[in-house]
Amino acid sequence: MDYPRIGEALVRGERHRLAAAEPELMIGDLNGPVGVAFANLLGGQVEGHTRVLALLNADVAVKPATLMVSKVTVKKNKYTSILMGSVQAGIAHGVLDAVRDGTIPRDQCDKIGIIAAIWLYPEVVEATDLDYEDLFNTHRKSMHLAIKKAMSGEPTIEWLLENQDKIVHSYHQKGLDGKL
Repeated sequence: MDYPRIGEALVRGERHRLAAAEPELMIGDLNGPVGVAFANLLGGQVEGHTRVLALLNADVAVKPATLMVSKVTVKKNKYTSILMGSVQAGIAHGVLDAVRDGTIPRDQCDKIGIIAAIWLYPEVVEATDLDYEDLFNTHRKSMHLAIKKAMSGEPTIEWLLENQDKIVHSYHQKGLDGKL
């Protein structure tokens, strides 16, 4: 299989808007450029953007090795606890789902790594009705879908060129509509 592979997926929460997830990821050989980036990110921690392995629990890392990088500057302990709790567990399960269904070949699990930029709304720290199960499920589904898209090369350049003028970026549309 040729690497690197790049993918992303947006999945909205089923019960809570703050549960939305949109991982952006790169999958590649740990003995190549992705491995170098993985090591540099893990060893070069930056305040507010902690990089952590995707874990099932405090000491059970998934395979392929997966590094989570927060897209949002972390400023509060509650945010960290949510990111390294329900979100981290969801990401870890999504990776294993991709192995289980064959999207990631089992014989590649010790050879490749995943770097995933993870989005979590900053407002989660203020929410009093946050649905942690929805948050977990959404991140699990989005990570699995992002890996599927990366491994299958979706979207293809043909699809992108055919649909370029049919798709309007949602935040661009909000700006056009005066709703930002």
